[in-house]
Amino acid sequence: MVSKVTIDENRCKGCGLCVRACPKKIVAISKTKLNDKGYHPAEVIDMSQCIGCASCARTCPDVVITVEKE
Repeated sequence: MVSKVTIDENRCKGCGLCVRACPKKIVAISKTKLNDKGYHPAEVIDMSQCIGCASCARTCPDVVITVEKE
């Protein structure tokens, strides 16, 4: 089963809760991207390693992460 994580980068405030919640350690705060609010948003480093557990989405206080299983 393939999983797809979508992060609304313009609404992400880079708090890092999703980074800590990911059991596969594939979510990170971007070192290069800045969103409209001036925050470094979260990003998925290796989508192929995602197991679709949605821990990142459940822990996000701003509900900017969507996990879909295909």
